[in-house]
Amino acid sequence: MAHKADLLIHSAAQLLTLPSPGGPQRGAATGDLGLIENGAIALRDGRVLMTGPSASVRARVEAAQEMDASGQVVMPGFVDPHTHVVFAGQRADEFEQRIAGATYMEIMAAGGGIMSTVRATRQATVDDLVAQTLRRLDTMLAHGTTTVEAKTGYGLNVADELKMLEAIRRLNAAHPVDLVPTFLGAHAIPTEYQHRADAFVDLVVEEMLPAVALSNEATRPCFCDVFCEQGAFSLAQSRRILERARELGFGLKIHADEFKPLGGTALAVELGAVSADHLVCTPPQEIEALGRSATIAVALPGTPFGLGHHAYTPARAIIEAGGALALATDLNPGTCYCESMQFMIALACRTMRLTPAEAIAAATVNSAHAVGMGQVIGSLEPGAQADVLILGVPTCQHLGYRFGSNVVNKVIKRGQVVVA
Repeated sequence: MAHKADLLIHSAAQLLTLPSPGGPQRGAATGDLGLIENGAIALRDGRVLMTGPSASVRARVEAAQEMDASGQVVMPGFVDPHTHVVFAGQRADEFEQRIAGATYMEIMAAGGGIMSTVRATRQATVDDLVAQTLRRLDTMLAHGTTTVEAKTGYGLNVADELKMLEAIRRLNAAHPVDLVPTFLGAHAIPTEYQHRADAFVDLVVEEMLPAVALSNEATRPCFCDVFCEQGAFSLAQSRRILERARELGFGLKIHADEFKPLGGTALAVELGAVSADHLVCTPPQEIEALGRSATIAVALPGTPFGLGHHAYTPARAIIEAGGALALATDLNPGTCYCESMQFMIALACRTMRLTPAEAIAAATVNSAHAVGMGQVIGSLEPGAQADVLILGVPTCQHLGYRFGSNVVNKVIKRGQVVVA
């Protein structure tokens, strides 16, 4: 008896299923694409019903609609596990300052950087934030990203952080891309707390975190993140914030080791954080600890590229230590205004020596685990959410090989074609 399906995609040159047996792909197992040549996938009720060779699946499935993917690659939608996609304004002037020699931290110390975006975001209404962010989400979706982690962190007071979370909630309801909210009230020390960092940490711990915990209406897990970096939050301050967040039921994330190694990666491992992100200058002993832990390393190659730096996340060392590696854009208005996970894959292959297969796994199944959704998205195994890309290329190696163009032909979200 034939299985009923809503949509059958068949004759794909390559179907990538990205298996996720019990967790993210780790160590030497990173890059298992679950590749099926001349593959087919059947979708029903927004989920993956069946995958396999086209002849086998077509013989077992009766579909309301069929789609011929001859000469193309079919794979899971990209998951972007680290973004600052919700913001107002722009910082093109700072780009020119960096070209002239100013560093990121110098611009930040002079009142620019994050605080420039904070001023614009505080002045914006929720409607303003939604309207500006929708355009960025449209671009992300067109380039194949179907789930996005979205951080706050440009409000830096109770009211404006809650405003950002409300914008994320509305965007999640209005746009095909799924948004996973992360509270990043500890993104920078705001101007009004200059030279009073501990007092601002008091505000985050005693007022912001409880208010966010009470107001979170999102259906997805809400994480708490902190920027543990020289010039931002110390290791002790980061610990205090994350420990309080854990008490309130938040999943934990951390910006660590982007410019200086302060011990943030070791803290993430100790506290059981879901991910530690950036990790450009992580010491070898902390890489080893990361490899033994469940914490996922999230590499953001677009950020050093955007800053004109030459040091990138030591991805090979993380994989060799047995770690789980994910990729993200770090989309933000200051250092990486880039919506494309395809470009991150191309960068990762060139600057971090990942194979295309490893980079694809890092941008799908492992990124899904980095936002706590690895059992639902990032893979095309039966039962997974039907977030599917059809790429107009004959092999998946083209994702690393090509850059600067969009190879996505179609995007399917929860079984429905949303980009054609």
